[in-house]
Amino acid sequence: MTRPIRVLIVDDSAFARKVLREVLMQSRKIEVVGIARDGLEALEKAAELTPDVITLDLMMPNLDGIGVLESLGQGDPDSAPRVVIVSTSGGEGELAIRALERGAVDIVVKPTALATDRLYDLGEELRRKVEAAFVARPERAPTASAAATYDARKLLARTLVAIGTSTGGPQALTKLLTALPGNFPLPLVIALHIPPGYTGTLARRIDEAAAISVIEAAEGVVLRPGLAVIARGGEHLQVLRRADTLVCKLGRVPSNTPHFPSVDVLFESVAQSVGAGALGLVLTGMGDDGRRGAQVIRAAGGIVLTESAESCVVYGMPRSVVEAGLSDADAPLAKLPELLLEKI
Repeated sequence: MTRPIRVLIVDDSAFARKVLREVLMQSRKIEVVGIARDGLEALEKAAELTPDVITLDLMMPNLDGIGVLESLGQGDPDSAPRVVIVSTSGGEGELAIRALERGAVDIVVKPTALATDRLYDLGEELRRKVEAAFVARPERAPTASAAATYDARKLLARTLVAIGTSTGGPQALTKLLTALPGNFPLPLVIALHIPPGYTGTLARRIDEAAAISVIEAAEGVVLRPGLAVIARGGEHLQVLRRADTLVCKLGRVPSNTPHFPSVDVLFESVAQSVGAGALGLVLTGMGDDGRRGAQVIRAAGGIVLTESAESCVVYGMPRSVVEAGLSDADAPLAKLPELLLEKI
């Protein structure tokens, strides 16, 4: 039998530590090897116990979650534990995005900041994300390369770029979108698996660093070249055609999808709206969301690109597309801006 995943729980709430331990121990794949009450104790326990995964609160005395991540990041990335943030979404959105930028693999939102039994509701999601974090590859700095440039004289074969991603997605999107030139000639629409309450902060932080414009999706936003729209956590993003204009539509229909937003739902709407003008791109993530949508894009005459295994934090979503024979080309993250410009 494969050894269990060794987990260290870090939270300043005794009740939260109790609940997290109980829900994690419901899985035979997981062993809770220790708990810590603040960031300093977390670093001591991490050195002593060498856990595979740390569940990390952000707001703690003595040393907060960001400080823990920065300290962990100073060691060997291959031997460092993977980190899943367990946070309340209220006032911690900025901190959570900073945590993802510093190497956290994923986020689980506490359903309440109070010491109530509602905290048990996060159990299934937490177990799933801890298991995904265990197999996640460490974040690495991309190989240095020349900034992507776009020749405005090029004849375009595509109308719209649609991107789907999950685990490792915030980091991948930041690197990809900040590498695109300011005169990028197409709009981009993005579905990222992330809990509600974080996409506005993520969009703002990428926008500040990127030459293109990056915003959180809103109902009726008109798509234009050089604008990237990130689906709001908790809602589907679809693209509709109104005369000669492409606009954003938000909602929870269809309601039977495992993810809100769904990459499949976004890709299918893009294929319906622009047909052969669609370019789908599937980045790092667990699961197979995007595979069905990639098939619809290809059937409409569009093309699909994938991030290659060597740079993915989790090579799940891209692999499902590749193994289905639906990827027209792939590249590591550092080379994807050039590949995008080549294929549009």
